[in-house]
Amino acid sequence: MTGKGVRMNMKKTANSLKRPDGDKRMAVLRLELDYELATLYEAMMENDEEKKKECKRRLEKLRQELMRLQV
Repeated sequence: MTGKGVRMNMKKTANSLKRPDGDKRMAVLRLELDYELATLYEAMMENDEEKKKECKRRLEKLRQELMRLQV
């Protein structure tokens, strides 16, 4: 990652700490993660490769946002 990219991530992290709704967003993220995990499980039971791929992509985005908020 370039220096500029690191600085942008640091700004996002700092801004998320300043937001009073940070705790609320973390709670919503956890609910969204639970929902996506349930959807992934359903896709696995249906053997739906496309649905599994999409769920994993969304889970990764949610995980990254949760990690930024926890810093």
